[in-house]
Amino acid sequence: MRLVIAALLFVAMASRSLFAQEETVWVQIEAQPTLAEALGRARDYATQLQDVNGFAVRGGWYAIVLGPYQRDDAEQVLRVYRAEGKIPRDSFIAYTGNFDSQFWPVGTAGLTQPATPPAETSQPVTQPEAQPTVQAQPEQVLPDETLSEARASEAALSRDERMELQRLLQWAGFYTSSIDGAFGRGTRASMAAWQEAYGHEPTGVLTTGQRAELLDQYNAILKGLDVQTVADATVGITMKLPLGAVKFDRYEAPYAHFAATGAVPEARVLLISQTGDRNTLYGLYDIMQTLKIVPLKGPRKLDGDSFTLVGQGARFVSHTEASLQNGQIKGFTLIWPIGDEERRARLLDDMRASFARTEGVLDPAAGSTLDQRVDLVSGLATRQPKLTRSGFYVDPKGAVVTTADAVAACTRITLDADTEATVLATDAAQGIAVLRPKQTLAPMAVARFQTATPRLQSEVAVAGYSYGGVLDAPTLTFGTLADLRGLQGEETLERLAMVTLPGDAGGPVYDTGGEVLGMLLPRAESNRQLPEDVSFALDGAVIRQVLKDAGIKTEETDQITDKAPEDLTVEATGMTVLVSCWE
Repeated sequence: MRLVIAALLFVAMASRSLFAQEETVWVQIEAQPTLAEALGRARDYATQLQDVNGFAVRGGWYAIVLGPYQRDDAEQVLRVYRAEGKIPRDSFIAYTGNFDSQFWPVGTAGLTQPATPPAETSQPVTQPEAQPTVQAQPEQVLPDETLSEARASEAALSRDERMELQRLLQWAGFYTSSIDGAFGRGTRASMAAWQEAYGHEPTGVLTTGQRAELLDQYNAILKGLDVQTVADATVGITMKLPLGAVKFDRYEAPYAHFAATGAVPEARVLLISQTGDRNTLYGLYDIMQTLKIVPLKGPRKLDGDSFTLVGQGARFVSHTEASLQNGQIKGFTLIWPIGDEERRARLLDDMRASFARTEGVLDPAAGSTLDQRVDLVSGLATRQPKLTRSGFYVDPKGAVVTTADAVAACTRITLDADTEATVLATDAAQGIAVLRPKQTLAPMAVARFQTATPRLQSEVAVAGYSYGGVLDAPTLTFGTLADLRGLQGEETLERLAMVTLPGDAGGPVYDTGGEVLGMLLPRAESNRQLPEDVSFALDGAVIRQVLKDAGIKTEETDQITDKAPEDLTVEATGMTVLVSCWE
């Protein structure tokens, strides 16, 4: 079998001369969630197998692979090593396109991507006017050092730099003591262990080049992101951005938008820049929380002249921070895919540490000629409820009656978009729910229920938010009372002759004097299509009983009067409320 393996490896190595003509593949044998674990496993495999390589892969994982091979050779390596028990049974063929930066063997230039040619000049790259510029990073060439030279270069480190070195050794898995900047026996032992692990003489004193190598290992997770310093004079911000994942898109006050390149799904960056005071800052804090890019789940902190917002959704995590200084509000938002936490945390640390204010602030008119919609704020989509219905106040403390479907499977319920409410009572069979606001409200008008029997064919009106939250006030729809029962004789229903919209459901049905006869129900889903002008309302007697059972006292009257349409509109506006169900 050893002769077979030897022959196989000889063929595999010989085949590398044909890589330019044939597709190369790899045998992936393992993946680890952290770079430190992956380095340790790669070292272990390298003592037993040839052609061991390691690459970062999408999702924050690190793959250990054998190769590269031609396809036929890779399949034979897979079969033989599996049979020998030298690689896991679930090893498989992988392709170069699956991999990002290479981390093993240590110091390799990488096999999956050509090296980036050096810039012709160290001056900032010239970009079109009014766009951010990328500051070129000159490549450092570090000479080897003797032990005495290494001690001298180490002695020149500041306390912060010494603490940072301890953090890097701790991250690499070699240092377990406190981060204090004091290089005692524990720190020296960790340095020697790291040196021995990576083929250096274990002196216990890292040279300048070895410190750079350790830092490169730490930064390996970010190599595929092309993190560079961006100086944006238009917004007055300089900071590091992952230009492999995002690219400048547009200005739309108060944001500079950096859209995804496609390399990292969901990745986006916003630079925030505007003039203002604390009221402006607090307003921005509130507005940001209405955007889809800031999911509801996550910590929020508003502290004097700064705020931080973290939102975690099903697909991405967003981190926003902004602060007020000298009449200018500046900050940033990083949006990153869920499940890539190690890389997101590292990138966020770099962005925060590099963030700097420079002269200039974004013109508030920037982007004013772009597409404007009510569901967009500065080019960003606002969070929308999954369902909206109408409702109406039934007591002076703000209790609301609405439809049962308006509160089904909601993580959050709001009244008029900003007041949160809880379900006090519900009757799914009758299609009614009673809500209580989390804070006491003082409605302008409260429902007064009509107990007298209304006349057939008398005029009625429904107040409702026909178009969801697009309009700031309810709409009145007029019609007639067609029957005091449903189509099958249901005494709990009233049939109306009027054309209504889904958003009207839950709204109050008024008689000519503005008293409440019932609540408009949503149109039932069935195979039988009723005429467009057939609607149904839940009878007021049923509503009053549900409210009585919930401990809510209602206002009632048995007088049928007439009220001018304009007066009815004013009363309906003060009584009717938009009910929103949020996921």
